[in-house]
Amino acid sequence: MQEAIILVGGKGTRLRPLTNHTPKPLLRVAGASFIRHQIAKLTAAGVEHVVFATSYLASLFEEEFKDFSQDLAISYAVEEIPLGTGGAIRNAGRLLRGDSADAPVLVLNGDILSGVDLGALLARHEARDADVTLHLTRVADPRAFGLVPTDEAGRVLSFLEKPKTTQECVTDQINAGCYVFRRSVLDAVPGDREVSVEQETFPRLVAGDGRVFGHTTDDYWRDLGTPLAFVHGSADLITGRAASPLVGRPAEALIDPTAVVDPTARVTGGSTVGPHAVIGPHVVVDRSIIGANVTVAEGAQVHESVVDHDSSVGSESLLREVVVGCHTHVGAQNELPAQLRLSCGIRIPAQGVRVSGTAVACPTVH
Repeated sequence: MQEAIILVGGKGTRLRPLTNHTPKPLLRVAGASFIRHQIAKLTAAGVEHVVFATSYLASLFEEEFKDFSQDLAISYAVEEIPLGTGGAIRNAGRLLRGDSADAPVLVLNGDILSGVDLGALLARHEARDADVTLHLTRVADPRAFGLVPTDEAGRVLSFLEKPKTTQECVTDQINAGCYVFRRSVLDAVPGDREVSVEQETFPRLVAGDGRVFGHTTDDYWRDLGTPLAFVHGSADLITGRAASPLVGRPAEALIDPTAVVDPTARVTGGSTVGPHAVIGPHVVVDRSIIGANVTVAEGAQVHESVVDHDSSVGSESLLREVVVGCHTHVGAQNELPAQLRLSCGIRIPAQGVRVSGTAVACPTVH
C-alpha cells in the first residue's frame, strides 16, 4: 500500500482574514478546496491511504470529506499540542496501515502548489535506497528560505538557515515541502514533543551518515501562504501554467454556472467567480478570486485580489492586491490601497477610502 501524510495543522496567519474561520488547505483555489487538488494528485500517483495531520479547526476537514467516495482511504491525526513539522509527521504516522519498515511514505506540506512528478520522486527514492528524499527547487533569491546544498550524486550535505547576505548563498536550492520518508525513519522521530524536521531530524540524519538525498527539479512551485501568492496560484491553475487533475483545459476564467456576469464585464487572467456571484456592467475582474454570493457593482475594478463570500463591492470602486473578508461591504467609489486587508463584516461607506483625490465636496457639517 502506498501511503501519504499531508501537514494541514497550521493556522494560516499570513492569509487572515480568509483563514479566520477556514483552515488554509480548505480555501478554494481554482474552483475546489486546495487540499482536494492535492488529494487528486496523490491519487493519480497511486496513493491508497492518506493521513491528514490536523490541528487548527480540525473538525472542518472531516466535514469537507464526509461524502468523499473516491478510491482513497482518509484518516485524521489531530494534534492536541504544537508538535512542529517532525512531531506532526510522527503523530500522523501512528495511523499508517502498512507494516514494512522500508516502505516509502510521501509527506506533503498543505500549502505548496507544485508540479513535481510524485511517481518520479518515489522511483528516485527507491533507486537510491534513501532514508529520506527531499524535493528541492531552485529560486532566484534564496535569502528568504533555508538552503539545501547537495553533492554531484544528489546527497544532501547540510541544511543552512536563511542566509543574511548574498555571500552566504552557497546554493539556490531550497526545501520545496515534499518528502519521501523510509517508514522506519519516520517512526524514529520523537512523538511526544515539538520536533522540527528542518532543524533537528534532517540535520541529525546527515550528521549520522544517513542516506538523505535531494531530488531537484525545475517544475512549477509556489508557496500559497500569502494573499498575492494564493491569488496567483489559483490563476496559474486556471490558465494552465500549473496543473491539477481537477482543472480542465486552460482558460481565461473559471465562472460557476450559477454566477451572473454582465456581457460588458471582463473577467480575465485566470480569475474565478464563485456560486451565485453577480458581476455587474463594465466591471473588470483580473487575476482575482470572487467568492460565493459576492456582488461587484457597475464599473468596479478588482485586480489580484480576493473578495470572500457574501461580500459586495460598490460601483466604480478600485481594489488592487486587496483581501476583503466575508460579509464585508465596500461602498461606491472607494480606492483601496495595495496590501489592505478588510476584516470580516466591515462596512466602508461610499468614498470612505481613497488613495487619490476626489472632486466630490465634503458634506456640510452642522
